[in-house]
Amino acid sequence: MKKYITDEKNGLDYTLVNGVYLPNLISTETNYEIGLWGQRHLRYIKEYRKVFYLNLKTNCKLNSYLHDVDVRATEMYDRLVKQLKEQHGITEQLKANDMMAWVQAMNNITNQAREIIHQEIVYAI
Repeated sequence: MKKYITDEKNGLDYTLVNGVYLPNLISTETNYEIGLWGQRHLRYIKEYRKVFYLNLKTNCKLNSYLHDVDVRATEMYDRLVKQLKEQHGITEQLKANDMMAWVQAMNNITNQAREIIHQEIVYAI
């Protein structure tokens, strides 16, 4: 009997131990820090996309997948805030002249960017 085999149906590797094949359950997944967007997406797929979540988890791809989601969402958020600031004419001059108007405008812009990220990345697959 071979010491190591791979099951073609499920893609798992097995090792022969005392005449019995046992699955290799050591995680080969990386351990990235997951930020806000990745954590929100994780909650979403755990609750509404359970099969997708379990497939990622059993294939040791969950952490890297969530890291990719987090990076894409963060980059998109930063880009959207910058674009919306330019579109609405929010400048440092406004900040210096009228702080409350600037805070109001920036809160508006960040809320718009968050909603777009939620719709297009966090709650979408």
